[in-house]
Amino acid sequence: LVTRVDDELVVQLDEMVQGGEVKSRSDAVRRALGAMIDERKRRRVAEATVEAYRRAPQTEEELRWADAAAKAMIAEDPWEKR
Repeated sequence: LVTRVDDELVVQLDEMVQGGEVKSRSDAVRRALGAMIDERKRRRVAEATVEAYRRAPQTEEELRWADAAAKAMIAEDPWEKR
């Protein structure tokens, strides 16, 4: 993989290497690409989840159950008891 970047980006990248934030320029590029790909995957999952709820929204009964379950969990938490 060969790419060009502007001088300011190279300066900042080298500062990251010198500061020990990344091992090398290549390490920084690998990590940045990995983060971009992970973000893309997460966005796609989120979009698919939203679309699924649009196609089949939660029923009132499901919402009541979820609210009751959340309230029960909060009530059981030690930080709620004084």
